[in-house]
Formats: sequence, structure tokens, C-alpha cells
Amino acid sequence: MGKLEGKVALITGAARGIGRAIAEAFAREGADLFLVTRSTPLDEVKSVCEALGRRVVARQANVADHTGATVLVGDAVAQLGGLDILVNNAGITRDALLVRMKDADFDDVINTNLRGAFYLMREAAKVMMKKRWGRIINISSVVGEVGNAGQVNYAASKAGLIGMTKSAARELAPRQVTVNAIAPGFITTDMTEVLNDAAKAQLLQSIPLGRFGAPEVVAAGAVFLASGDAAYITGHTLAVNGGMAM
Repeated sequence: MGKLEGKVALITGAARGIGRAIAEAFAREGADLFLVTRSTPLDEVKSVCEALGRRVVARQANVADHTGATVLVGDAVAQLGGLDILVNNAGITRDALLVRMKDADFDDVINTNLRGAFYLMREAAKVMMKKRWGRIINISSVVGEVGNAGQVNYAASKAGLIGMTKSAARELAPRQVTVNAIAPGFITTDMTEVLNDAAKAQLLQSIPLGRFGAPEVVAAGAVFLASGDAAYITGHTLAVNGGMAM
């Protein structure tokens, strides 16, 4: 029996990269899935997870829309019979130096990365509190802990996720709902693949382990935090960064 057998998980940003790795890892551990993406098709990851014997609902939605977030949680409950785990992974970047950053680029990142996570947490918590069990996992970033030039908007959103995680953890603990974050470092995804060789070489110098991580190592952390093994862990930020933020 898998560690997540009988559980229902809602995962945002599930079409690729870290989100897809988490979806597939959860499916292998027995969870049924409600997968959300804004634009990238979910057909491939849905097929993979269904082949593992899981029930999978795929939905295109913008998590920054508060009405949409309410509908997503309600649909997960209606179509899969409940909601036990929420993974807020959806995220975007709009990089620019501080003095050149446009208001719209700041707002877009905050609205998707932070506000969207808030909307979904608020609705999911209502379901989880009633059943007195739940797991909320927010995917933050090492950038939210140490900052990064050209990413004041992204860093603010990811730092905000950590603060929101701790506050929600305190509120929901009496109902046995844990809230934790994962702060990945530089993981091999579409975001890092666009970097040129010089930029990658410079980044590698900042990583004590000397290599980028794979999405699967983040997924392994998510499986742990979602499982019964982590029942006494809440308000924690799990660093998966190769030693960058020691």
C-alpha cells in the first residue's frame, strides 16, 4: 500500500517540471489527483497517472482568480469525493531589475504565486478542518530565503509563501491540518533550461553540491510532507537546494 493510498490531492502547476513530478510521485503512492494548469496541456501527465491506476481530473484554470479557486476546491470534492492534500505549485516569473520593473509584472507574479496560493489554502482549509485531517504544501524557493537580483517580485512572492505557511500552520494545527513549505534551489526545469552555459556555470558555483537538482527530489519531499510520516511536522520549510542557503 502506498503512503498516500485513499487520499485526494489537488496540485496546481501540474503540467510540467516540479508539479508534474509531484503528481506522478503522488500517483505512485496511491493518491487520486485533481490537476490544475493555466495553459500547458495536462493530457500527458494525466495519462501517466491514470496508467498507475489512479483517478485523475484535469482542469485548466487561473489560480489568481479567487472565484476560480473556490470552484476548483468544490469540483475536487464533488468529483473525487474529498480533498486531503493541497500542493500550491503554480508560479510564474517576470524578471527585471528593480528600477525597471513594471507595475503589471510585479502584480502578475504576486497574484499568481502568492494570492493564488492564499485563495486555494482558504478554501481547502474549510474542507480539511471539518474532517480534522489535511496536508497543505506550498512550493516556495531558495530565492524567497536569500533573494536574487532581477527578481524582487518573485522573491517577495516566495518569501510571502513561507510567512503564510507559518501563520496558517498555527491556525490549523488544532484541527490536525499541517501546513509546510518546500524551498527548492535550482532545479532542472523549463525555467533553468533557457539559461545559457555561462549563466549555468555561474549558478553552479553557488551550489555546494555542484549540480542542479531534479524535479523528482522535490517530489520526494512533497510525498514525505503529505504522508503520515510527517504528521508531527508543521510550519516547516524544507530546503531542497544543494546547500545554497546554509
